[in-house]
Amino acid sequence: MYIHLLHLGRIPYAEGLAIQQQVVTARKQNLIGDTLLLLEHPPVLTLGRNSVRSNVLASDDFLAQRGIELHEINRGGDVTYHGPGQLVGYPIIDLRGDLPGKKGPHLGPVDYVRLLEEVLIRTCGDFGVMAQRIPKLTGVWTIPGGSIQEKKVAAIGVHVSQGVTSHGFALNVTTDLRDFDWIVPCGITDRAVTSLELETDTPPTMEQAIHSAARNFGRIFERQILWSESLEELLHPADPATREAV
Repeated sequence: MYIHLLHLGRIPYAEGLAIQQQVVTARKQNLIGDTLLLLEHPPVLTLGRNSVRSNVLASDDFLAQRGIELHEINRGGDVTYHGPGQLVGYPIIDLRGDLPGKKGPHLGPVDYVRLLEEVLIRTCGDFGVMAQRIPKLTGVWTIPGGSIQEKKVAAIGVHVSQGVTSHGFALNVTTDLRDFDWIVPCGITDRAVTSLELETDTPPTMEQAIHSAARNFGRIFERQILWSESLEELLHPADPATREAV
């Protein structure tokens, strides 16, 4: 069993959304297998289905002057920020497939999110950053020492349609955290955000974070990861036996 992986680099949010939709459509038609898209975006704000517009603190003029786009999308969750130095993952997974923890005809969305959290917890751990879940707060958080409060290092927001997932996670690797001042991240007012760069003495590069996330995704979802060189190759896959695996 395989998960196909495509690294798209840094691309505009609208372009990433369009590529994601192409892959989702192909997955729903069973033309391709489960897929993980990894990428970065230029600075952008996204509003999920449960978002409150007042959680965008920056004015429309401020955002327009800086060329910051705002997109209303169909994932769960509130407002979040994407930007350079943040690893964004869009897993396109058929929850009716052979997945760990599946007890019925499909893996439940909550159980799926728990798997994503575990991928990110292990990825943080690869760089010496101890991370955890917090009950009733989706995402991944640092484990604080002393009186220091936990901080959010990764956000998760997903959408499921006809059993196939879209959207996914955002892991702060070397993100400029000042940009989070534009919003109330995920509507949470009593906890701050952080990045792997701030939590470790030896910050990972984006390339290191990509390879760690890919390995851990394969381990948690119990699949082999096959890298694709292009969207064309992804949508028209060759024999998996001839492809590069990690």
